[in-house]
Amino acid sequence: MNRINKKLKEDKKLLSIYFSAGYPNLNDTVPIIQNLEKSGVDMIEIGLPFSDPLADGPTIQASSTQALKNGMTTEILFNQLKDIRKTVSIPLIIMGYFNPMLQYGVEAFCKKCQEIGIDGLIIPDLPVDVYNEQYKATFEAYGLINVFLITPQTSAERIHFIDSISNGFIYMVSSASVTGSNSGFGDEQTSYFKRIAGMNLKNSLIVGFGISNNETFTQATKYSKGAIIGSAFIKHLKCEKIKSISSFIHSIKDNHIEHL
Repeated sequence: MNRINKKLKEDKKLLSIYFSAGYPNLNDTVPIIQNLEKSGVDMIEIGLPFSDPLADGPTIQASSTQALKNGMTTEILFNQLKDIRKTVSIPLIIMGYFNPMLQYGVEAFCKKCQEIGIDGLIIPDLPVDVYNEQYKATFEAYGLINVFLITPQTSAERIHFIDSISNGFIYMVSSASVTGSNSGFGDEQTSYFKRIAGMNLKNSLIVGFGISNNETFTQATKYSKGAIIGSAFIKHLKCEKIKSISSFIHSIKDNHIEHL
């Protein structure tokens, strides 16, 4: 069974952390992953930097730009991760845009992911229909879960279709805006969370965008299996570097709010 599916079966709310590979420094990728696991994170999304990140807010864009300046490439990331399964056991997901994967070769990319122990991919700009018709068989042949995003604007019909071709979790974007642009959830978002939870989908829901502290993590996981934190963690990395990862994670999971 894929590590993501095993993790989703655990009887607790899951915390997933996103960061850009190669940020703050080129060789920080593996130490950050190792520190996150030791700090009690349940899943990690490793951002593959791209020059035109459509869904990313300014914080993640800046970290991606810095990672590219540091020299991060798909090949370097794969090389950095080649021994990751010797020290890390939690699910690892690569989140990136389709262009670098296309340039690398989709099947070659999937094969490499399987070799190094990547469990899934999140590709915001790969249309669901294109994936289903052209790439689903390849992803599944290499044991990779493809995670799709839904927003408050996604139709019920579309959500049911996404649910039908998914085999892990659905990434429930908390709003239609870019990452890192919210602080707290209002009635509109709470009703959206309730509405999707009430659809009784076969896949678990994990909320992303706008989660930055214990309060928003608790709000987001009331109607979902877990939540993803990206921008707030990257801001923390920028200020505090790797040494204080555990204090950030404990501030999210414990009943303590850290203001960034």
